[in-house]
Amino acid sequence: MRPYRIHGIPDAIAAGVRTSMRSPQYGHPAHAELAGGYGPCRLCLRTFEVGAEERLLFTYQPFTDPGALPAPGPVFIHREACERYDDTSLPASLRPLPLVVEGYGDAGVLRVRQHVGGSPFESVLENVLAHRDVSYAHLRNAEAGCFIARIDRAG
Repeated sequence: MRPYRIHGIPDAIAAGVRTSMRSPQYGHPAHAELAGGYGPCRLCLRTFEVGAEERLLFTYQPFTDPGALPAPGPVFIHREACERYDDTSLPASLRPLPLVVEGYGDAGVLRVRQHVGGSPFESVLENVLAHRDVSYAHLRNAEAGCFIARIDRAG
């Protein structure tokens, strides 16, 4: 297995939303609500406790390559501070969710997309990262299509 790291969104983005109640990238208003769904939080990558935790909804652009076509979309974070996920394995809370792994090349060009489905996440990620023109991957919700996390090769 190729070594990799899974990252939540940058701390500065989450802090900016919590402070201003606006998307730091676009200026659109953020929306606060009691969790009505599992999420997950795009910073700590934990699913929300439905009906118990407050979350913020805002517009996020996951591509950092200046040549990439912008692809902003809605994401949630915990209203209260939480710790950014940055580790070498998929969090257990994400394993039962409908997931898709997308591999991107230079300028944010989509090179490969594979649904996790009944396959182990690690096998799917290995297949995506095996493509030599894939520089990094995004983890997305396979039902809603929304961005969950970025995955980079380690080392």
